Amino acid sequence: MTRTLPRRDGARPLRPLLIAPLAALLLAALTALTACSGVISSPSSKRSAPSTSASSSSGGDISTDDGDSSISPARVTIASVGVDSPLMQLGLNSDSTVEVPPADKGMTAGWYAGSAVPGQPGPSVIIGHNDTRYGRAVFHDLRTVKPGADVAIRLSDGRTVHYTVTSLQRVSKSAFPTEQVYGPASGHVLRLITCDGVLDANGHPVDNLIVYGVQR
Repeated sequence: MTRTLPRRDGARPLRPLLIAPLAALLLAALTALTACSGVISSPSSKRSAPSTSASSSSGGDISTDDGDSSISPARVTIASVGVDSPLMQLGLNSDSTVEVPPADKGMTAGWYAGSAVPGQPGPSVIIGHNDTRYGRAVFHDLRTVKPGADVAIRLSDGRTVHYTVTSLQRVSKSAFPTEQVYGPASGHVLRLITCDGVLDANGHPVDNLIVYGVQR
């Protein structure tokens, strides 16, 4: 499923970091935020194919492959670290960099609409600030999440998809694992991305925190 993403004014542009071509996905250039959150994002020119079924919160199967392209993730909850946030949709800026939540909405995470809808195969990417100039942000405590923790994502049609955290990775922005985060995945997987590490001379974190999850 391919979706054309409109520009959203007010989103903070990303700074080009490196180019990591992935022939299978035709990935665009890797970029990094200059904002406090320091999130890494790299858009893909192709969306993952829709899933035929996915596990629901009640243990049954749900399908997001119902021909309704309007279905999108609406809320993310990580109870173990106190995250309970609506999800805004993030697209591309005019320079093909990925949008991020504006600083004055730091307590709201965003789903990159070029990634898989939760419940579809492939990586679903959710981006959130750690801190902004306004203070603590939605993913401030993400670094404390533990493997095995539940991540619940409610879809716009009321269904809920659950993921289990499998691992955390702290990486330098200069060595962001583009293919590992955005590359093809045979399963239904999740990536939560925020900033981490010490501040550079400009007051920006030098690292990123990536939380990996797999659908239950």
